[in-house]
Formats: sequence, C-alpha cells, structure tokens
Amino acid sequence: MQTKYEPQKFEKEIYKNWEEGGYFKARVNENKKPFTIVMPPPNITGKLHLGHALNNTIQDIIIRYKRMQGYEACWIPGTDHASISTEAKVVEKIKNEGKSKDELGRDKFLEECWDWTEEYGGTIKRQLRTVGVSCDWDRDSFTMDKNLTRAVRKVFKKMYDEGLIYRGNRIVNWDPEAKTALSDAEVYHKDQEGHLWYIKYFFEDSDDFITIATTRPETMLGDLAVAVNPEDERFKDKIGKNLILPLVGRKIPLIEDSYVDMEFGTGCVKITPSHDPNDFEVGKRRKLGQCIVIDEGAKIKEGYGKYSGLDRYDARKLIIEDLEKENLLVKTETIEHAVGYSERTNVVIEPLISKQWFVKMQDLAKDAIEVYKNGDLNLIPDSLGKTYMNWLENIRDWCISRQLWWGHRLPVFYTEDGEIIVSEEDPDENGYLNGKKVTQEEDTLDTWFSSALWPFATLGWPEETEDYKYFFPTDILVTGYDIIFFWVIRMVFSSLYNTNKTPFDHVLFTGLIRDPQGRKMSKSLGNGVDPIDVVNKYGADALRFTIITGNSPGNDMRYDEKRIVASRNFANKLWNATRFVLMNIDESDDLEFKNLDLSLEDKWILKRLNNVVEEVSKNLDKYEIGLAASRIEDFIWEEFCDWYIEFAK
Repeated sequence: MQTKYEPQKFEKEIYKNWEEGGYFKARVNENKKPFTIVMPPPNITGKLHLGHALNNTIQDIIIRYKRMQGYEACWIPGTDHASISTEAKVVEKIKNEGKSKDELGRDKFLEECWDWTEEYGGTIKRQLRTVGVSCDWDRDSFTMDKNLTRAVRKVFKKMYDEGLIYRGNRIVNWDPEAKTALSDAEVYHKDQEGHLWYIKYFFEDSDDFITIATTRPETMLGDLAVAVNPEDERFKDKIGKNLILPLVGRKIPLIEDSYVDMEFGTGCVKITPSHDPNDFEVGKRRKLGQCIVIDEGAKIKEGYGKYSGLDRYDARKLIIEDLEKENLLVKTETIEHAVGYSERTNVVIEPLISKQWFVKMQDLAKDAIEVYKNGDLNLIPDSLGKTYMNWLENIRDWCISRQLWWGHRLPVFYTEDGEIIVSEEDPDENGYLNGKKVTQEEDTLDTWFSSALWPFATLGWPEETEDYKYFFPTDILVTGYDIIFFWVIRMVFSSLYNTNKTPFDHVLFTGLIRDPQGRKMSKSLGNGVDPIDVVNKYGADALRFTIITGNSPGNDMRYDEKRIVASRNFANKLWNATRFVLMNIDESDDLEFKNLDLSLEDKWILKRLNNVVEEVSKNLDKYEIGLAASRIEDFIWEEFCDWYIEFAK
C-alpha cells in the first residue's frame, strides 16, 4: 500500500476489478433467497446531483449487506426518458443551432432526442460508477427500451379494454410554456401575495347588482353564469334572472348550486366552466356549455376586442383598468394564496378545458390504500403514511396524455370514419391496422405511466420470465419523499393492477440535501454541489460516508465541506491502520484465532468487534443506515485505532 492515502489513484482501479470480476451480477439461484432493489432511474436531462449520490449510496450499502448475508442480491440500474424535461432541453439545444422543432418534423426531432439520450444517459452511468455503486450493469434498463415499450402498450390496451382509460373533455393543468397538459402531481404550489378583485355584475335592465370576488379577472370573459347557494336567503328572489357580464355585455343567468359556500366572500361565485375545475362540474350539472377564452399559449382568444392576443397577465391589467373606468370595480384586497406552478418549466399553470386521455383512479386508489392499511406496504418513516393516504383518498382521474413528441406515443389509432382502435401492434408499412387505413394519435404518455411499470417490466414482464418469477416482487425501494405522488403511489397501484402483487415490501424515503444555511440547492441560488467534484477532491468513500452519517429516513440534512474533510480524515485513519497491520503480518501467520493463545487485549478487541457487528446488523436490518455508520466510526477510531493498535505497538 502507498504511504499516503490518495483515493483518486486506486478507487477507479478497484471498481474496474469489481466489474470485470462479475461480483455485482445476480442470477436465478434456487439455492439462495433473492433480495431485489430497483434503482429510481435518474433522468437523462443532466448530471448526477447530491440527491442521486445519497440515494444510490444507501441502496449500495443495503445490497452489499445482503450479498454478505448470502442472498442472491439483485440491484437493477437504469435511466428515465423524462419526456417534458428532455424535450425542453432538446428544443433549447436545436434553437441554439438555429433550428426549430416544427422545422425538423417529428422523426428528425426524435433522432435528436435519441442522440441526447446516448450522450447524457452515458454520462450518468459513468458518474454512478465513480461513486462506487455495485449494481448489475448487465440489467441496465431505459424507460423506452423495447421490452418496456411492449409492457406500456399491453397495459394501456388492457386498461382501455376494461374501461379504465377514457378520452374526454376535462379541465386539465395546462403548461403554457411546454404547451402540454400535466397531471396533478406535476404541479407544485407556492404561497405568494396576490389580489382579490370585487366586481359589480348588474342585473339585466336594472340598477341592481351583485358583487363577485375573483383572483383571476381575465377569466371573467368566459363566465357563463353566477352561482349562489340555494339556502342563501339573500338571493332567493333573484334566482333565474339574467346578469350582464361586465365589459363583454353577454347575458348570463344567476343560478343556484350547493357547491357555493354562502359564508365565503360575497356568497356569489362566477362560473367559468372552461377555466376552473369546480366551475366545470357546476357547468356540467347545469348544462351551461363551454366558453374557452384563454388559448394554449395563455393568450386571450379572438373575439374579445382589444383583449384578444394579449398575454393573460397583460389582459388582466387592462381589464382591471377598464373596470375602474366603468365604475365596476368595488375594491381590491391583498391576499396570500397558493398558486400552481409547472414542476417542469416553473411557469404558472393555466386550468383549461382540453380533450385528453385519462385513467379512472377510484378503484385503483382503493387497492393502493388497502395494501398500506394491511401492512403489505411499509413506509419508512411511517409518518409519510398520512401523505400517502391523503393523496389517494382525494385523488382525481389521472391525465396521462401529453402534447409532446418525445416519449411513448399513445397506441391509439383513428380510422378514416373516426373509429378508435387501441392496439399493441403497429400498422403495416401501408398504414393499415385490422384491415383499415389508420393514423396514430399524436400525443405521448405521461412519463410516469411507463415509470410506474419499472419494478416488474425491468424483469421481463409481461412475459413470465425466470427473472420475473424469481426476483419479483422487489424488497425495498429507496427514493426521495418528494416523488411519493409522482412515482411511488403509481408503482403500487400499477403493480397491483397488473401483477396482483405489491411491488416492494418497504419504501425508505430519503430527505433533501440542503446547503449549510438550510436552503434547497438550486441553479438560481448557485449553491449546488457536484458530487463528482467532491469525489475528485476527497474520494468517493469520503463523500459516501459524509452523506450517510447523521442521516435518518425522511429527514433533510445539511451539506458542509467540513464534514467531508472529517470523513476523508477517517478514511485516512483506516488506511494507516491497515498499513500498520499489513506491515506486521505475513502469509505464514495463522489467522485462525481458535487455536491461538490470545492475550487479554486480543480477547477484548474481538469481543468489541462482535458487539459492533451485532449492533450494526440490527441497525441495517431496520434501515437505520446513519446509526450503523456512526457505530462503525466510533469502533474503528476510538477502540481499534486509539487503543488496540497502540497496545500492539
């Protein structure tokens, strides 16, 4: 061993020996019990970050521990195509090259996406090796591999045939930047200051008016009614009368609906069925029809005079000015309210009515609730069970179609006379399917539709492969708590629906790694840390040990370079202790302690070692990785090095 601890010189060589020796490979072995982990597939949109390093280090510790215990330990790696994120990155790339998506056309654009996948997917795999993960690279998967595509199509057709997938006009979360629908899970909410505008709506041929309050005055152009609660005595004699929609002049009725909370605001609610999910339901009940006034780019549609063509916020400003001029604005209140943002592009989402594809969630959610209640699914920490249950109990149908080109294209085909054919197979070279000329649906599937099949599709499902029968269900999923809705819950109900099995017994949730001030790491703050830079400076072991010590399931932790230095020093201590041992033994030494006349110090350190093995094993069995690491550090530093080696000297 070299005198100086320089991990940069030997870590790559060690990993190369591991990989060439085939030590990470898992095979069906009926003489062993399997233990399986699927890696949460990182997106192909960029590089590894500290969260990936934490997540994969924990998985690596668990899988190595299970190998040591004699399990056939299988850890499946892979990457995710991340449709919205990747498409946005590729659009930006070709824009910088003076090209556009529409100019390239679908086929050429997809070629660009596959080139991107090749480059960045490969980068992530190299970085994972640098961090030292011991996954079975022979099983490396990608969410758009042929076998996963086959699984996606099979599931889509099965759900469609059984009435779980349908197409319909519904209010969706619309991302005006990416110009695509989003599911509820892809929207995050920020509390921010806003305004509540109180506006007069006059009755037809009358000086009498009612007042409504709104945070989105630009949507009033699409109002089709005003609603009050049927129990509200203030408006009993006015139900059924017409109001004149301010600035537009359209007659709209005053209707009654129990949806309205008469204690809130003025007790009167403007009903805009095309731009609000609750209003959509009221409009459906009252047969109000639709009136779309905001387009897919978040601009006011044609037919609304000087407002047409304006961005939603420019239109809002002008509408407020005009209401003031016409003495229709009663007052303006400053309020704090939650505003929905696209998780992918960080723009404010726009609720729009749109024809999309949906999954009926009620029965699927019941099954996912049941396996948590009966203990088939265990969440660590269990406090996240409330989050899990709350989301499932209040779930809405899942919008699965995206107006994107990169991703799994819906296996939906339309005949010339409008018939819908859902097929696992592609049309022939002449465009015929089932003897009919067809065109394929343009939309792609939500990324999470394919990711939901990850634990079983990566093992060969829908075929009853030997791997699938032996390694599935998997044993534990290690993932961030921030994707419990996106991914974890969807894997649970997808697995129950397709395999009748829970996809894993345990889910271990990691927290976020924050900067020393406790702030979330982000590009805008410039406080992100590249794990590969840390490895290049201090070594992979120093990084790995730092991010698992002091770490407990579900809790955020702070990254501090001082702790990396301390971990590097610990690795250095272990290095020097090992050198001392190797300098003082040779190949002829008898290391079978049973037959030796041991000194008191020898007996003491062996007893302490056995105690540590027992304690660490108990911690690892409970997935208390941080406690196990701390116990090892205490033993190595304080007992083995500071006492036993000093005795030996």
